[in-house]
Amino acid sequence: MSTFTKGEQMVPVLNCCGVDCAVYGNHDFDFGVDNLIDFAKQTKFPWLISNVVDNETGKLLADGEEYQIMERSGKKIGLIGLVEEEWLETLATIDPSEVDYKDFVTEGRRLAHFLKYKNGVDYVIALTHMRMPNDCRLAANVDEIDLILGGHDHVYEFKKVNGKYIVKSGTDFRQFSHITLTFSSSGVSVSIKEVGVTSQYEEDKELKELLSKYKDVVQGKMEEVIAHFSVDLDGRFCSIRTSESNLGNFICDVMLSATHSDLAILNSGTLRSDRIHPRGPFKMRDLVTILPMMDSLVVLNATGEQILKALENGVSQYPKLEGRFPQVSGVSFAFDPKKPPGERVDARYVKIGDEPLDLKQKYRLVTKGYLAQGKDGYDVLKNSEVLMSEDESPELCTAIQNHFQAIKILTGVSHPHTHHRQSLVCLSRRHSLVRLSGDITQRMQLKRGMSLDAAGRRFLFRQRQTSLEDVEHEVAKLEPKVEGRILLLTGEVEKTLLQESESHPHALVEEVIEEEPSSSGSFDRN
Repeated sequence: MSTFTKGEQMVPVLNCCGVDCAVYGNHDFDFGVDNLIDFAKQTKFPWLISNVVDNETGKLLADGEEYQIMERSGKKIGLIGLVEEEWLETLATIDPSEVDYKDFVTEGRRLAHFLKYKNGVDYVIALTHMRMPNDCRLAANVDEIDLILGGHDHVYEFKKVNGKYIVKSGTDFRQFSHITLTFSSSGVSVSIKEVGVTSQYEEDKELKELLSKYKDVVQGKMEEVIAHFSVDLDGRFCSIRTSESNLGNFICDVMLSATHSDLAILNSGTLRSDRIHPRGPFKMRDLVTILPMMDSLVVLNATGEQILKALENGVSQYPKLEGRFPQVSGVSFAFDPKKPPGERVDARYVKIGDEPLDLKQKYRLVTKGYLAQGKDGYDVLKNSEVLMSEDESPELCTAIQNHFQAIKILTGVSHPHTHHRQSLVCLSRRHSLVRLSGDITQRMQLKRGMSLDAAGRRFLFRQRQTSLEDVEHEVAKLEPKVEGRILLLTGEVEKTLLQESESHPHALVEEVIEEEPSSSGSFDRN
């Protein structure tokens, strides 16, 4: 439903639940900061984010609050909201460089001390959106915090660290925790009871009535124009299941830029419209027709060898109209359908961006959860290290809507209060400096952590542009093309590829090493 409402339906749900206080989670930002601020104002409780400052406004991110003090049974309870640094990488509409992150242990200690010794608070609760290891680190290092209520891990569990409980209460309203604090002269005892949400509980008639109106909202949104394409989009099965298509290129480019990955692979069976979408107005109905399933993205740390095998699987059933046939971004390759399955892709002609595939190198690969689980024959991916899980990554439909919104912001059609938006081209840091040589015979410097999609790189080389904004304006025209990302390896094609390899040697690209985490950058050589 949030694909259509951008989360609007959650406001009455949360208000009906009697929430006292909340901490921002990564998916609260799925539709942008302005959208979140607007909905947060409509809730009847405060939202916390104690350790992330928006560099643009100088205030806590999304106008969150630093702490709250409330009284229960004559006791003053202090609440703070903390997130881990890795959380920033999961925000689709905010670049980590646009905020000032403060260590959760340092800020947790400062605020808990402030609440207890400056405000007379009896008990401090940290609301967190972190993985369990970081919650444990917080508990072990901040004595002034008495209880940690954590999110982000979609499991139910609790444990005791340094004399205090860490409670994870599951996900999707499947469970909740009933926690009783008993104050006595000897201290505070904590009782925790897991409560499963099952059919034994009666349906809330008031809430059901509130939500029923959103059925009409969904239908109304179907005719909303969300973009304007300058070219026809080819979603026919006979095209997307046997060859590169401009629709597949567009969607994979969005996947790449939304997750700052090196390459994207999507099975063409994901795209379900089986028709050509004419240029001009593009409606929500078109998007839902193309992508009727709620597919979450996953970012994997995959070797070049795994990528080669994944591409082999993708073309293994050609020319059958199999859904496993890949649509890609950030990678180009050629395959010979006359050869037996498993031997069709020549590794010499596989490139990640402009660089030859290195079978031993690790790459940041974005795909969808279905393929990451090894489905559709992509079993080579199922044991890959997960850099961003489905829980942390945006849904594909959401990423595409954010792409359209980013275009509106870039072109001045939309005038948000803040300028945070999803990147339109794939850079691991939107503000990485790119120096392009005017002479193609000179070496070009790329900063570590920079990864342009194939279309962006070709445009950069051809136009000799030095401005990232110029590239984004080119992307904003919404005229995706078939670019030769996937080629049938005929004799003539092989001759051309060999000539290109000789005229554009690998030595033309020079990497400038920077101190930057490899998990958020592009290439990671072990």
